[in-house]
Amino acid sequence: MFLFVVGLTSCDDSVSETVTYKINEPVFMSNETFRSSVKVTTTAHAITNYGKMCYYEGYLYISESGKGIHIIDDRNPAQPQIVGFIELLGNADLSIRNNLLYADSYIDLVWFDITNPATPELKGRLENVFPTALPAIDNEYGFDYAQCYSDSTDGGVVVGWELVEKTENIDEYTGGWYWGWGWRGELMYDTATGLNGGSTTGINGSMSRFTLYDNKLYAVLNDYMTIFDLTTEQPTKAADNIYIGWNVETIFSYKDNMFMGTPTGMVIYSVKDPLQPVYKSRMTHAFGCDPVVVDNDLAYITVHSGNACGQNVNQLIIVDVKDVEKPTELATYAMTGPKGLGINDGKLFICDDGLKIYKITTPETLMANKLAHFTGLEGFDVIPFNSVLMMIAEDGLYQYDYSDLSNIHLLSKIPFTPTNL
Repeated sequence: MFLFVVGLTSCDDSVSETVTYKINEPVFMSNETFRSSVKVTTTAHAITNYGKMCYYEGYLYISESGKGIHIIDDRNPAQPQIVGFIELLGNADLSIRNNLLYADSYIDLVWFDITNPATPELKGRLENVFPTALPAIDNEYGFDYAQCYSDSTDGGVVVGWELVEKTENIDEYTGGWYWGWGWRGELMYDTATGLNGGSTTGINGSMSRFTLYDNKLYAVLNDYMTIFDLTTEQPTKAADNIYIGWNVETIFSYKDNMFMGTPTGMVIYSVKDPLQPVYKSRMTHAFGCDPVVVDNDLAYITVHSGNACGQNVNQLIIVDVKDVEKPTELATYAMTGPKGLGINDGKLFICDDGLKIYKITTPETLMANKLAHFTGLEGFDVIPFNSVLMMIAEDGLYQYDYSDLSNIHLLSKIPFTPTNL
């Protein structure tokens, strides 16, 4: 199609052609209906799809993409209990600080008081702070960019998609049709995106697009980073959006730097000045989805292929980031299809062909120090804390006890209920 259109541009004579294609058109909800839809209930909702997660003071908060946040009492990880649900349209990510839970709701940032974890109280909303946020697309077709972002359209918030087939008659090429097709044909991906936990800060999984540093919330979406000041109960947008590029997928805070995963590599920004991040370096790798975690000046990156992720490359890459301006690749290992990963107390946990656990030694000898490998499941992301590994998989929440490295074992599982059952 691209070559065909370019061919049209090279001809002086008038050319007419009919083209039929499929495209996702946006489904809108009014702003009023959208923003009044938040509900909190103590009734347990079945989890039908996995998403991001955050652990805070004995409770695990799991986002079900687009729908809301499940609240799990995990004070006894051998017997976790679903105790509540926050209905929050368009939610994908969350972070917790000082008993306040911050979450996205499509284009807005909302926050809740979770002093009583089972009954969060909605405290406020910042509107239109994520203007490029769109729902996930579950097919291979593009979306109608003009309908989604037209300045002249006051149709509310995009909350879904309708796949339609269109036929257009293209007369003499003027540039508008090609530009429109180029945007509509660009697939909008929703990739599902850590911190060292403390008494007032939650621990996020490696897939998170939210992270915390110096009383600030950093959020990445598409090509931009947004910073919110959390020093008061009413968060504020603290700076203009910062262009990062490369369609940032994940963010991880380590020391005074932000490590961001993109489809083509890891990007590092210094936040010594929290409101003015400074670009330090970028390390490229094969095209693929990639979260990153950092510990002891070593960055661990998984590259995952398939679906929206790109080429058929699956790797674990270990990078020396002591000098953030000159990251150095130390070792690369072939994986099956890695996704989320986490580090705790000298152990590396990777969602790959199930769950793999390694004792961290030198980068060059890591593979020789595998502690366990659990198969028969498809892991998505992990949070290791206090000798318990919490893992989101396609079919449920798994928790493992790794206090005894010679007997790492399953503590519990909360099964998910697929929507097609």
